[in-house]
Amino acid sequence: MLNQRYAAIDQGTTGTRVVVFEEGGHYHSPMSIPHKQITLNSGWVEHDPEEILANIIKCLHSCEVVDAIGLCHQGESIVAWDADSKRPLYNAIVWQDLRTEKTISMLKEAGLEPLVQSKSGLPLDPYFSASKMGWIIENVVGAKTLADKNKLRIGTMDAFFLDRLCGVFVTDYNSASRTSLLNIHTLEWDQELCDIFGVPIHCLPPIKDNIGDFGAINLDGHLTPVTAIIVDQFAGTFGHGCREKGDAKITFGTGAFLQALTGTDIPQTHNSGLLPTLCWKFPNQPPVFGLDGGVYNAASAINWARKIGLFDSFDELGDFRAESAIKRGLAFVPALSGLGCPYWDRSAAGLWAGLSLDTDKKDMMQSVLEGIAARSAEVIFAMEKISPLGQSISVDGGLSSNQYFKQFLANLLQKDIEAPANREVTALGAALLARKGIGITHEMAVRRNATVTHPDGTNMQGVMEQYRDIIARSRQLRH
Repeated sequence: MLNQRYAAIDQGTTGTRVVVFEEGGHYHSPMSIPHKQITLNSGWVEHDPEEILANIIKCLHSCEVVDAIGLCHQGESIVAWDADSKRPLYNAIVWQDLRTEKTISMLKEAGLEPLVQSKSGLPLDPYFSASKMGWIIENVVGAKTLADKNKLRIGTMDAFFLDRLCGVFVTDYNSASRTSLLNIHTLEWDQELCDIFGVPIHCLPPIKDNIGDFGAINLDGHLTPVTAIIVDQFAGTFGHGCREKGDAKITFGTGAFLQALTGTDIPQTHNSGLLPTLCWKFPNQPPVFGLDGGVYNAASAINWARKIGLFDSFDELGDFRAESAIKRGLAFVPALSGLGCPYWDRSAAGLWAGLSLDTDKKDMMQSVLEGIAARSAEVIFAMEKISPLGQSISVDGGLSSNQYFKQFLANLLQKDIEAPANREVTALGAALLARKGIGITHEMAVRRNATVTHPDGTNMQGVMEQYRDIIARSRQLRH
């Protein structure tokens, strides 16, 4: 037991990395490989699935011998491939891709959103997989023909990776729940949803629990089992230690991704804009549900600000005036890709309010950080109205190391913000699930030391009302 090792493949939007965890708690990352971002048209985002598959294989071969593999992946990104040759018909279409906006608008105009939402839990949005799959069927040469011959396979990227690496065509409940095609009440692919989006139901993979036997990969003559599959954000939720109702985390990556556990019943989200989501399901147990909310722009807003010259080094983002930008009348709405939860409004635009001749770059960056925190706080406040959260929120990602940002967020939420010392929380979640998948049930000896930022007593009264007013203006700019 003491010598057992688990490889976690973290296949993300910008790259693939592997982290190896040992039973005693030690971990290291032997390899990380970026991949190309393919943008053929405005709003289109694609990846080469063959490139990513090759990167996964390189990462796994860098691990030496491990006892089990856990794979977490991009979630809503999809691939279509030939069942016989196993070759992709087209690039992977990434979760950020907006090519199906017109299709989504037509479905909304046809009054189909309530039906889709009642069955899948998800709003109509290009973010989710189904409209991307429908686009493949309609626009990629050979897709319909293969589908008619029962030779087309289509799914989230985990299904493609497993088919190629293990010869097993399956997906998991959590990944399936991000497609808009899974009925979260019956836990099965839904024919009516597939018809709405134009996806042949027989082309979709069978659905399994998040842990178990997903086949094995031959690594230097050693057959290593894959025993866990999950979307990266939910691997992070598990890695943060979220196990009980009310536990919540925020990952500040390209966007901000917020999840909170609500138990084994599907949460009633009403008109909150939050997504009831299936977080994971284990064998012979009911699924664990939660609330999910995404803010489209977090690190992407920071990187954009750097690109336009507002700062050069991340070291510059720690020394701001004691008084917040919003208290001085300056606010930024990070709607550079529209507004995610709770609005789901792709037409909203980024907005600065309160600029003056006295405003400098430092002030603008202070307002950018505060704007990301305010958008995240909006989602947390919405979650609290549906299901009470604990006194602390666990955070990871680049912004989790910025003390000003964490303090502003703690003050807005009036909650403790915990940033684990272990920055590999997503990979840790995948490894812990892989370990669980080979039957080990007791907790692994992982150090969960965290820096905790407490609310400091700053008066934040009226601040969120200011933000909501400015966010409303950001939604009017493109209408």
